[in-house]
Amino acid sequence: MKITNLYWVLLVGLLLFSCDKKKAVETVAPEVPVAAVLIKDVPLTQEYVGQTLGGTDIQIRARVQGFLTGIYFKEGSSVKKGQLLYTIDPLPYQAKLDQAKGQLASAEAQLAKAKSDLDRIKPLAAINAVSQRDLVAAQAQYDAAMGGQEAARGMVKNAEIELGYAHITSPIDGIIGISNFEVGDLVGTIQSFNLNTVSSTKTVRVRFSVTEAEYLEFRKRVGDRNKMDWSIDMILSDGSVHPHKGQINLANREIDPATGTLTMEATVPNPEETVRPGQFAKVRFTTEIRKGAMLIPLRAVTELQGTYQVFVVNSENKVEVKMVEAGQQYGEYWIINSGLEPTDKVALLGNTAIKVNSVVTPVPVKADSTNI
Repeated sequence: MKITNLYWVLLVGLLLFSCDKKKAVETVAPEVPVAAVLIKDVPLTQEYVGQTLGGTDIQIRARVQGFLTGIYFKEGSSVKKGQLLYTIDPLPYQAKLDQAKGQLASAEAQLAKAKSDLDRIKPLAAINAVSQRDLVAAQAQYDAAMGGQEAARGMVKNAEIELGYAHITSPIDGIIGISNFEVGDLVGTIQSFNLNTVSSTKTVRVRFSVTEAEYLEFRKRVGDRNKMDWSIDMILSDGSVHPHKGQINLANREIDPATGTLTMEATVPNPEETVRPGQFAKVRFTTEIRKGAMLIPLRAVTELQGTYQVFVVNSENKVEVKMVEAGQQYGEYWIINSGLEPTDKVALLGNTAIKVNSVVTPVPVKADSTNI
């Protein structure tokens, strides 16, 4: 009988011990990583979508009409200033030059005769051997011959220029595009397009547009309207940042009334010539230095229908939720405009489901300075 009672006492004690242990396990607070609010002066940047142009883009046009007789470059290749690009049939212009030279020779012969007549009449008129009318006529004939010679020289010069236009050369060092015409095509007519375009690409330009409100804000920061030399980064379409920084160097004279935007332009060094005209690129530059900005990790912020909330761990290690006003993203952090205190500890819950007012064990997480 005593043994039976002892058995029941031990069994009850074992059950009570198990229950107490289970309760102890259940009451252990879960660990939650927390991060302190960072206070830092932050440069705020803005990005604008733009399009690249060559440092200089020159359209190649035929200045005389005729049939193309030769193309002397590889399309899409580099060309040098003065390099022959196209030739136009020169025969009509050579004939015109020969005709002009013949007219010049005739004019020079007439001038020589007029000068001879004048030289002969002048001494005779001095001794009244001929009338003054004859002298005046001889002088007029000489002056007319002089004018005829100058006109003939001008015709020769013009014909030489037109003949020179039959040889089209590159005006700059650069990269030439695909030709719009082939050998045998008639060019130089009113309806014809440009033959080609040559672009210098050691430096490229990026044009982008800002709103009128943004422009007015920029004007407040710039005392001299002629000094808009802000440093910019150019971000290419694959997300890579161009290795050379550029500068904003001009703004258009007017706001486009159709779009309400102002066109601005930045120049960017491109010594490797990796960027070509026509590419889409983003321009990024600093618009403001935010003093004493509050930063918290991106994963500490939850967005729901345009509102932002942050879970914080208070002094009693309980989880609270705060509604915040989130500003721009800065690296791996949000800039918080309002809703937090500098002393708050934000919870990095991730996918962890923890209810508000739950007691947790905070585990401090240091900020990664490489992402700030």
